[in-house]
Order: sequence, then C-alpha cells, then structure tokens
Amino acid sequence: MGLIETYRNNIARKKQEMANLSSDRARETKKIPDLKKKIISANEAIGRTKSQSTVKSKLGEIQRAEKALADIDKKVASIDTKIASKDKEISNEEKKLRTEVERVEKKKIDEEKKRLKESEKQMKRINDTINNHSRLQSEMQRTLIDLQSIPEKITVLFMASNPTGSMPLRLDEEARSIQEMIRKSEHRDSVKFETRWATRPMDVLQAINELNPDVIHFSGHGSDTEELVLQDAEGSPKFVSKEAIVQTMMTSSDKIRLVFFNTCFSYGQAEAVVEHVEAAIGMNTSIGDDAARIFAAQFYSAIGFGYSLEKAFEQAKSALMLEGIAEEKTPELCVKEGLSASDIIIVRP
Repeated sequence: MGLIETYRNNIARKKQEMANLSSDRARETKKIPDLKKKIISANEAIGRTKSQSTVKSKLGEIQRAEKALADIDKKVASIDTKIASKDKEISNEEKKLRTEVERVEKKKIDEEKKRLKESEKQMKRINDTINNHSRLQSEMQRTLIDLQSIPEKITVLFMASNPTGSMPLRLDEEARSIQEMIRKSEHRDSVKFETRWATRPMDVLQAINELNPDVIHFSGHGSDTEELVLQDAEGSPKFVSKEAIVQTMMTSSDKIRLVFFNTCFSYGQAEAVVEHVEAAIGMNTSIGDDAARIFAAQFYSAIGFGYSLEKAFEQAKSALMLEGIAEEKTPELCVKEGLSASDIIIVRP
C-alpha cells in the first residue's frame, strides 16, 4: 500500500473516531436537562412540605443530581480535549497527504520529462535509419526473397500405423489415393511422396532425420485422450502423448511447415503443434475410413495445384460433401498465431 493510500486511510479512521467522540459528547449532554429538571422538582417539593423526612429525601435527590451533573461536566471536558487532539491529528495527516500527493505528482512530471527526452533520442535514431534507407532497402529485398523462397520440390512424409487388435483401416488405399491425386495435379513433379508403414515411435524421428520433410502426415488411429496410436515391436498398440508429438516437432527439422493428423480425436494435437510449425490439421472427433481417405486425397490434390492451405482445406471438405459423407465438420485447420491460411502456399507454381 502506498503512502497516499495510508494517509487517506488514517484520515478516514481518525474522522470516524472524531464522529464517535462527538456522539459520546452528545449522549452525555443529553442527560443534563433531565438532571436539572429533577433538581427543580425537588426544590419545589421542599417548598411545599413540612415533613422533615421528605425534605431530607429531596435534598438527597438534589445532591445526587448535582453530583451527576458534575460528573457529566468532567466527561464532556475530557471528550472536548480528545476532540481537539483528534482534530489536530487529522490536520497533521491531511498535511502529510498533501505533501505526498505533491511529491508523487512531481515524480510523474519528472518521469514524463525523461520519457519525452528518450522519445527525442528514439526519433533521432529513426531519422538516422531513414537516412540509410536506400542501402538498407536493397539488403531487405534480398532477405525477403530468401525468406519467401520455396523449394522447387517438397517432401510429404506419410507415416501409417494399424496395430493388431485395433479396427483395421485401409491405410494403403489412403496412400494410393493421395499418390494418384498428386500425379493428376498440375505441379506433380514438385511433390515427393514418401511412405513409412507399421510406424513405431522411434521411426518418427528417424524418418524425419532421413527425409527432412516439408509435410508430415500421420494416418491411423487416435485415442479420445488425444494420443496418437502407433505400434510396438510386437505390432501391439503404442500410445504416444500429445506432449511427445509437440516435443518431436519442436526438436525436428525447422523445414516442417504442415502436420496432418488423419486420426481420430487429433484436434488437440494439431492445436498444440502449431506453436512450432506453420499449420496443422486434426480431427475434432472420430472420422470414418472413407472420409479420411477422400479428404486427404483431395487436400493433397489442391496442394499440388499450387492452391493456398485455406483453399485446399475447403476443397477437401467439399469432396466429402460431394460424396455424400456427412463428416465435413470433423477436420479442423489450425494456423500459427500471426499467420493466415490464405497466405500459406506449400507448392508455389
């Protein structure tokens, strides 16, 4: 808590104490009229009676009332002293508050002056940069050309896994359909399609290191807990966590631009890996075998025609609708923050 707030709290507290003292004083002074009335009444009773016992009793009442009045006078005097002291305390706190407010305001003014001075220095640096604009522009153009250049040929790494005991999938049909649609595309020579079958966890890093792919495509099963289902040495299911997939993308080739999870319940994986790649596709629920095959085949066909990632994704959804497969809302496209799917072109003509 700052000093200003402390002083304000102190003033509020002391004013409340002052109000309490004033209430106490009012309560005491309120008793005076009744006591004086008792004295007057007792004196009148003495004047009317000849009974010595009555006179003695009334004199006692007068004595007690006068003592009570004296006690009230003492209490009121004490309260007045406390009120005067409290008023002085409030005045001191208010003075401290004004001093602190002035100090804080002065500090703000000094900081603003410092900020303006720093802004002037910054403007000078900007002006110096502008003066070298011609030289920097040519260097920036060369840099942009290098950054925007896209390899003449991209590699799509297709990794499939269909462990024993799991529902059989026609993964070979999916791979064949993708290859066929790529061959029919305009820029088929720009897409190299590599497959890996019966994929085990360690096969993923090995294949990435061997091929340095631009696109990674996982085909097979996924769990409803966002795990990728690969297989172990015996062909049994091997569950790979979302975190493991993200770590793999983070530590693999920085050439990877797209990860396609053509597996059930893979939206969470896609959403997570876009922190390290430009884009990813995942499924928000389970997806049928035919839907997975048709969607993927049309997607890569559009990529092979040089379309943007957004257009390829939408065309792949259209293919499902044309085939009468009501799963077009299952695939989800995730894009890295700051990028737009309409600007991402995997195969540039």
